[in-house]
Amino acid sequence: MKVKRAGGSVKDPADAGRKYRLHPTSQQAERLNNWGHTCRAVWNVALEQRLYVYQQRRTYLRADEQCRYLTQARHDLDWLGDLPSQAPQQVLRHLDQAYENFWNVDHPAGFPRFKKRTSRLVIPLPGQAVRVTKLSRKWACVRIPKLGEVKFRLTRPLGGSIKAASIRRDGAGRWYVSFGVHTGKTAALPNGRRPVGVDFGVKQAAYLSDETAPRLMRRTLTEGEERRLTGLERRRERQLREAKSHRGGKYSNRLRRTLRAIAELKARQARRRADFTHKLTTDLAKNHGLVAIEDLRVKQMTRSARGTRAEPGTHVAQKAGLNRAVLDNVPGERRRQLAYKCLAYGSELVLVQPARTSQTCGACNHWDPASRISRDAFVCTRCGHTDDADHNASVVILSRAVRGRTGTDTAAGHCGEQHAPTGHARPAMPRTRAGRTREPLNPSSTVAQQPSYTEGYKESWQVNAGRMSKNKRVSGHPRDTPKLGP
Repeated sequence: MKVKRAGGSVKDPADAGRKYRLHPTSQQAERLNNWGHTCRAVWNVALEQRLYVYQQRRTYLRADEQCRYLTQARHDLDWLGDLPSQAPQQVLRHLDQAYENFWNVDHPAGFPRFKKRTSRLVIPLPGQAVRVTKLSRKWACVRIPKLGEVKFRLTRPLGGSIKAASIRRDGAGRWYVSFGVHTGKTAALPNGRRPVGVDFGVKQAAYLSDETAPRLMRRTLTEGEERRLTGLERRRERQLREAKSHRGGKYSNRLRRTLRAIAELKARQARRRADFTHKLTTDLAKNHGLVAIEDLRVKQMTRSARGTRAEPGTHVAQKAGLNRAVLDNVPGERRRQLAYKCLAYGSELVLVQPARTSQTCGACNHWDPASRISRDAFVCTRCGHTDDADHNASVVILSRAVRGRTGTDTAAGHCGEQHAPTGHARPAMPRTRAGRTREPLNPSSTVAQQPSYTEGYKESWQVNAGRMSKNKRVSGHPRDTPKLGP
């Protein structure tokens, strides 16, 4: 029996991830479920404590100081003491990293938020706390502190030393274990294959510049599954109204079964979408020397058209359907996967500006909005070039990427090297406020999102004369909420 222990030098960070399906027993699953909620409570209490301390004393709490309070709290609270000691420490370190990401103006992350009970459960552990033992060709077990050996499906070898571990539960109740592994691999040499431009669309999943037919993603849900999902969602709303009217909001067993059935269908949809995305990005990175895609602003593209009460939006339902179609093709996830797969297969990822790619001719480079005569057809008004609109856009994307490599064009995203390690970086997008504040009082309120914080930290509307309001507190929890320290 071969045993792989987590170890190695701290100087060797995790450079790859491995995810496996975990198969705990019913007793182990129940305890993992309790641990997940405990980790969520530690995150919420630690975040609330940091906000409160900054509000009262204008000082910043870090994980090192909160860990001292955590030691005493583990002696006072049995439900917290049942959790392995390494897990809450990792939670506090992750909260530190969330703060660092927020303060970094080049990072797209927002202010850390409180986690809901309906959020996905996560139990983080350091690599030194777990041990993996291979049982057979397809099975292995991981030794977790205070829980023992838990079997998981070994679908691929670890390939390195374990630096971190994370146990997660998805919405359908399935458990997974993820390992951060140091493999020591470096970027592969250029493979010398042909370049390609890719246009990610809505009707067509992807159109490659060197292909005559689009790549189509099969429906993530069949017609029967969509009808069942619609029926289940209507049943859920009816049962929720019934629970609020007659049981004070308490969920019935039938409502829980309905929610579980909805989660099963959506988890199946997510798995099918992820399968197609991985196959597509692997093929692009493996069989091409340069992959050019658009630098899409997905968050701005999929904003709601509702507007405000004073200025209501138009065509809200149509825009909502378009947003669902765009998000179903997960362009951001495809970009993220291409960023690391291109390095592994010796190809280069170049991001180009998406403006006017669908209205520019791929033959003569003439831009005219009238050339896009329909959703699928493109006829150039200058040279008469005729092509599929998406295929023509992929040719334009490739030509811009080639010009960008010579220095006449720019490519890559607002996140710089973090999300686009290849290509040419362009300046960051202007933010709605001049700079990020060090610590807003209430990250979940709309007040913390207004430009009134450009000059630094300002008092929240929930605070009067240095005291927390009795009815409107920072976190919304009563005063008897357990804290990690005074």
